[in-house]
Amino acid sequence: MWPFGRKDDEPMGRRGERLAAGMLRRKGMKILARNYRCPAGEIDLIALDRSTRRDVGAETIVFTEVKTRSSGQYAAPESAVDAEKRRHITRAAHYYLARRPTEDYNVRYDIVSVVVPSGGQVQIKHIVDAF
Repeated sequence: MWPFGRKDDEPMGRRGERLAAGMLRRKGMKILARNYRCPAGEIDLIALDRSTRRDVGAETIVFTEVKTRSSGQYAAPESAVDAEKRRHITRAAHYYLARRPTEDYNVRYDIVSVVVPSGGQVQIKHIVDAF
């Protein structure tokens, strides 16, 4: 649970992405892009995970889908990342990678699930290597 401030005029999706980016930074990741758009699609956050260098010998570019909901009562936010959404993210990631010198990096796809209940504690779940 993350007790972060709220901007009353901020749309819920944007707030979720802001909270997710902050959480990834606290985990030591560098945010490379937010709301990356290209002809192949859109990716909410692109980050660099330097911690993987010691474990797998290379840093990792992390393509992150953020799903934000006001409640997780009926289904967890991450359940909205279905096969079609994964294909869109993967296509956009390939577009991003093809236009940069990234051959020395690993690639990973994560999901950050954010639940923002009215009057309650924000809940953030980071699902590493989600697909």
